[in-house]
Amino acid sequence: MQPETAHQVTMANLDWAVHLGLHKCLTHTPDENPIEVMGLRFPNTIGLAAGMDKDGTRVSAFGGLGFGHVEIGTITPLAQPGNPKPRYFRVISAKGIINRMGFNNEGCGQVIENLRSADAFRLRGGILGINIGKNKVTPIDNALSDYEKCLDAVYDHADYIAINISSPNTPNLRDLQATDKFDALVAGIATRRQALKETRNGKHVPIAVKLAPDLENDDILRCIDTLIAHGIDGVIATNTTISRDRIQGMPNCNETGGLSGAPLRERSTEVVRLIAEHVKGALPIIASGGVMTSQDAVEKMEAGAKLVQLYTGFIYSGPALIAECSEAVARWRTEQKA
Repeated sequence: MQPETAHQVTMANLDWAVHLGLHKCLTHTPDENPIEVMGLRFPNTIGLAAGMDKDGTRVSAFGGLGFGHVEIGTITPLAQPGNPKPRYFRVISAKGIINRMGFNNEGCGQVIENLRSADAFRLRGGILGINIGKNKVTPIDNALSDYEKCLDAVYDHADYIAINISSPNTPNLRDLQATDKFDALVAGIATRRQALKETRNGKHVPIAVKLAPDLENDDILRCIDTLIAHGIDGVIATNTTISRDRIQGMPNCNETGGLSGAPLRERSTEVVRLIAEHVKGALPIIASGGVMTSQDAVEKMEAGAKLVQLYTGFIYSGPALIAECSEAVARWRTEQKA
């Protein structure tokens, strides 16, 4: 089955499968292992990365599999179809995936309607993140306007908001991480958040920015300093990579797009460690990239992460990986306290 078709079949059947408890044949719900990050209480440390539930239609079903938080999106102000198909490719021998989806989504308005799917999950204490981006047709110099529109739309519906400026699949999007654009964008987002707080009796919705693994280390630290200076609440490390160093010669290695999965693990963990050593606890890190086993999840925590997200590992290993990671991290956290 083509990867995107497989994804659509899974999404179409997830609600009833979880409702009937069929997932319990494969896994179990992990015990709570609560942690406070960005001022929010997460029931466990393991979340679903953005990209799986782009339109927010299956949040409670994913929560039923054991995720402590679910990050939907990336969503944009206007609906858009994304890039031409095929746009999703397996690199099976490396346990990787290449995608060039291109922010295909139903747009802010419809996604907010879809978020009834999150009600049961949030009532149980699950955390909903909404990942936002810019429309492909919006010039890069006007990107802030799209992020502001998304902030306005989702502010009352998200437990936290993730800013995606690091996908390789929207032309020039990663340019927003450059020195001349990053400060202005982050400052504008922080200003808009403050305005929204003032009209909502001080309600503070945390914001995290998702960075690319392909930046030079000095540029990553420059971005981190800017996030701290403008009061951003967290960083997600990392998005997918455009590097093909670890999959040379393998099927689909020459497809364009972002590579995720096992080939990304080492660099992503390196970035987590780099940031953690730099900020010394001043900015919480959500680790995303190459978590294929429970030990990989612990590795991210050891590197300095506060939360860990799954995507490709979930695809290759199935829902059992959620509980395995949550319980392994819980044991590690207990050992750290001993």
